[in-house]
Amino acid sequence: MDRTQVVEQLPGLRRYARVLTGDSWAADDLVQDTLERACSKWRLWRSGSDLRAWLFTLMHNLYLNQRRAMPSLQRLEMEDVQDTLQASARPSDDALDLERCLQRLPAEQRAVLLLVTLEDLSYEDTARILDIPVGTVMSRLSRARRRLRALMERTPAPVPGQPPVLRRLK
Repeated sequence: MDRTQVVEQLPGLRRYARVLTGDSWAADDLVQDTLERACSKWRLWRSGSDLRAWLFTLMHNLYLNQRRAMPSLQRLEMEDVQDTLQASARPSDDALDLERCLQRLPAEQRAVLLLVTLEDLSYEDTARILDIPVGTVMSRLSRARRRLRALMERTPAPVPGQPPVLRRLK
C-alpha cells in the first residue's frame, strides 16, 4: 500500500465521517481510528483491489461498532422544543438545515445516501462497503431521498398505508 494512495482518500473519508457523526471532532477521531485500523490490518488489503472501498468499509464498520458501544441516548426532536428556542430562523441557514435533516435520517439510509451522492460511489461499491445487497442499497437510497426531501420541505414523511397529506400551494 502506497502512502500517497491513502492520503488521497483522506478528504473523502473526512467528509463521510463528518456527516456520519455530525461532529467535526468525532469525525477526526473516526478518520484516525480508521487509519490506525488500516495500518494494523494492511495485510488484509489485496493489492490491485479498490483501496477507497476498503477504507470506507473499515470506517463504516468502526462507526457501527462505536455506535453499538455507546449508551442509548434519547433523541430530542427540534420540533418539540422549537417554541422555547431564542434564535430566529435566517434564510442563509439552508446548509445547517441540510445537515440537521441528514442527521435525522436513519443511520442505514444516511450511509447509503452519503456514499452514493457525496462520494459518488456506484451501487455495487456501496453494497460491498456496507455488506448489503445492491437491491437494498437502491431501496434505502430511495427512502433516504424521499425522507430528506420531506424534511427539507418541512412536511411529514408519508406513512405507509395512509393516504398522502396534501398541501395547498398558491
